[in-house]
Amino acid sequence: MAFDYKKEYKDLYQPKTMPAIVMVPAMRFVAVDGVGDPNEEGGDYAKAMQLLYGISFTVKMSKKSKNPAEHIDGYFDYTVPPLEGLWSMGEGVSGVDYAHKADFHWTSMIRLPEFVTDKIFAWAKASFAAKHPESDVNRAYLFDFDEGVVAQVMHKGPYDDEPATVAILDDYARSQGYELDLSDARRHHEIYISDPRRAKPENLKTVIRHPVVKVG
Repeated sequence: MAFDYKKEYKDLYQPKTMPAIVMVPAMRFVAVDGVGDPNEEGGDYAKAMQLLYGISFTVKMSKKSKNPAEHIDGYFDYTVPPLEGLWSMGEGVSGVDYAHKADFHWTSMIRLPEFVTDKIFAWAKASFAAKHPESDVNRAYLFDFDEGVVAQVMHKGPYDDEPATVAILDDYARSQGYELDLSDARRHHEIYISDPRRAKPENLKTVIRHPVVKVG
């Protein structure tokens, strides 16, 4: 059985629709930064997806390589974790404005297994680049993200309906003695549990996190 992060860490990937305060451990990601509307067909976000999934599956499928040099120490079979995104409206602006998606600043990312070292990541980038010379593989980088304390909730439904869920999440955090700690380093965070290409909008599941800090 392949290791499935969503099933093994249900508190992080399958929260309830009632908000909660959670401590998120440090994790390693492959990440790509960009600006603009993620819904733009053939846009920058779509190019970022090709990079993220391409590099992620290069690591996953290394087990099938006939070249012993490409076998990874400590490798275990796993399911590629869900896509995640950190969102803002640019430097110094707190939160996100869903009415102005063209102004989104985003970091899209996919979690990497613990056995992925700097060396393995460099190999995966080079291997993917060799097969896809049209891709700007240098945009992808290793991102060690220590998120810390967050308010978290599962949003069910279309992405455009998220503001109502976000309002509930933020109100809950304040009721528990926390205040929002959004900044350039700690941003609005989404984890896409559902595949929007396959799920109906009303059935989409998205984990939403906001960084918080205890008051007093």
